[in-house]
Amino acid sequence: MAIFYPDILDQKTAPRTFSYGDKDVMLYALGVGLGQDPMNETELGFVYEKNLKVIPTAATVLASSLRGAAGPAPEMPAGHRPSQINFLMVVHGEQKVELHKPLSASGTYTAQGRTVGAYDKGEGKGAVIYNETVWTDDKGEKVATLTGSTFARGDGGFGGPSEGAPEPHTVPTRAPDLSVDFTTREDQALLYRLNGDRNPLHSDPDVAKRAGFPRPILHGLCTYGITCRAVLQAITDFDPDQILSHQARFSAPVFPGDTITVDLWKDGKNISFEARVKERGATVIKNGLTVLR
Repeated sequence: MAIFYPDILDQKTAPRTFSYGDKDVMLYALGVGLGQDPMNETELGFVYEKNLKVIPTAATVLASSLRGAAGPAPEMPAGHRPSQINFLMVVHGEQKVELHKPLSASGTYTAQGRTVGAYDKGEGKGAVIYNETVWTDDKGEKVATLTGSTFARGDGGFGGPSEGAPEPHTVPTRAPDLSVDFTTREDQALLYRLNGDRNPLHSDPDVAKRAGFPRPILHGLCTYGITCRAVLQAITDFDPDQILSHQARFSAPVFPGDTITVDLWKDGKNISFEARVKERGATVIKNGLTVLR
């Protein structure tokens, strides 16, 4: 396993087609905690097929049918060396979803990914890799762009640049304009994993202990979805079509059963946010930014 620079910047996946339906949309909403009160009609719109709404961050899981599926080797120009990181040593660093048009409750799209940045922290210090995946519809028009960073702890020292990575969004220094609390369920990770991420770190106590945790942890992307739920509830009156993009950095794990407090700052169409677990004094999401249409 090795990173070859700058060859990695020309590395991309072949276009692959995927489909999702209303069951996938509803399962995601349940996975981030919506619908716990079946009499709450504002949340019911995300978990019931009648006039179904889609949470924007569902884009992180709706192409899960492609995860782990055998596909062609990365596309590379002639003579370039394909890079491969050590996936046993990776941590999800940041995630952004940008919707070029609101997501439909079902659909068939084509996804293609590429590496857009690689930054070297040095031998033994890891690397940060930025990848981008673009969804297009049957007309070739962009539907969504997903951008994420991976901290590859075992892949430093490949000779790439150490500086120039995108700067994280800076949240305001004033007190939050409002805060919203969400109590996660003890079985939240077991439910969320049905969206496609079956990493046993989130379900197997023995695996969690070997990784240094007292028990399985919640998926970072579940916490990310909960922050989008906070914006929907507190800012857009549960209208997902108002959200153009949602981005954040992962800073600490959440355990199922934790209460997550999402702090929000509203500045026109920019909604800054951070998330914390008060019981443990831990900030679990930093540098959050939602941009409204």
